[in-house]
Amino acid sequence: MTPPHASDTSPSTEDSPGSTSTRDEPGGVVASPADVEAFAARTMLTDAAAGRVGIETEWFVVEAGVPDRPVSPGRTRAALGGHDVGLPGGSSITFEPGGQLELSGPPAPLPEALRAMASDLADVRGRLADDGLRLAGLGADPLRAPRRLLTQGRYVAMEAFFRAAGFPAGEVMMCSTAALQVNLDAGPRAGWAERWRLAHTLGPVLSAMFASSPVLAGRRTGRVSTRQGVWAGLDPTRTAPVAGGATVRDPAGQWARYLLDARLMLIRDHPAADRCVPVLDGTTFGDWVAGAGPVRRPPTTDDLSYHASTLFPPVRPRGWLELRYLDAQSAARWPLAVTVATALLDDPTAADLARDACAAVTGHWAQASLVGLADPDLRRAATRCVTAAVEAAPRLGVSPALTAELAEFADEYVLRGRCPAHAALASWQAGGAPAVLLDATTPADAPQLT
Repeated sequence: MTPPHASDTSPSTEDSPGSTSTRDEPGGVVASPADVEAFAARTMLTDAAAGRVGIETEWFVVEAGVPDRPVSPGRTRAALGGHDVGLPGGSSITFEPGGQLELSGPPAPLPEALRAMASDLADVRGRLADDGLRLAGLGADPLRAPRRLLTQGRYVAMEAFFRAAGFPAGEVMMCSTAALQVNLDAGPRAGWAERWRLAHTLGPVLSAMFASSPVLAGRRTGRVSTRQGVWAGLDPTRTAPVAGGATVRDPAGQWARYLLDARLMLIRDHPAADRCVPVLDGTTFGDWVAGAGPVRRPPTTDDLSYHASTLFPPVRPRGWLELRYLDAQSAARWPLAVTVATALLDDPTAADLARDACAAVTGHWAQASLVGLADPDLRRAATRCVTAAVEAAPRLGVSPALTAELAEFADEYVLRGRCPAHAALASWQAGGAPAVLLDATTPADAPQLT
């Protein structure tokens, strides 16, 4: 697994070494669907033992005295001490278009990855607190309207694409949502199809279990995961699940078809100058391969890699499995969400139990976003899954304290059909949208990870 330090909206440039075909080299022409299939087979997943996790946490930055005021990345960066911030756990710092701060940790076994991210978050929170800034862990900004604060060419073109294509949720996604991403090794090649399918099957259940975004821009939305609802309102050729059914025999073939069928969002006029041109005519990458692209030249492998970086399915293959369906979590709950997701995919016993538990709710993304664990089928599946995760946690080296926190979360939330969105709604009842945002920034000790 390459360290997952690339931001959600940054270009993905990973490529597998050892290829000798000109078309496999950066800049080589993609002349046919077969070339896309070869690219997918070469880059989708890496044949390696499972066992490492890379954690990416996203946070809304809030100035406590004026919570309705956006905080620019420049202000946050200055509070952190500049661009060269050496964090003890090795995380990198990037920003999303609305100023959301992202910490991306290097891959490591679960206990080490948790400790490293906790250490880095403590460092960052301390530096920001000295300048009156706090971090809020929610899936959607409950108070502030979406506003793009970054001006790079990629983001300008992305915003233009969503507006022209009739997807008003695009600006909300870019500027007002935050996620917790869990990156897991692909595992040995022989198990890819089953692991790929399970990662998708778990999505609705884990999305419902950790939904944390019932309020957006000052209003209740009627959803427990507004973030997931926002994603559902975007271009489905780039946000729908890659593996839609229960049977998966050829993950690389599925990914190749997804790459071909997805609309082009933008092309780079000159990568070194960060000049990006939005593609507004509905052209797909497959159209471009067939000679009907937005420019006269044929697409290259660089174009295909960049195109892949503009696709945001719930599970995205990047050599590893990038789980993108979790709402951002509070300081106390993100280790729980990471532990559950990792246990249900990496512990064989838990994986078997989860596969069976979630079979009846495969594809129930809409219900998960709307009502979460109030759906009885999702609740039953979640109860079995969180129980399996609690039992698996010690086998993965998780500390007794964190295991106990997870068991408490199961009792307080999952078994009662609740999720973190209910805590946010309690804040809403007490003080409206400002209280939802500020309560999410309340300093909280993370569970003991050692």
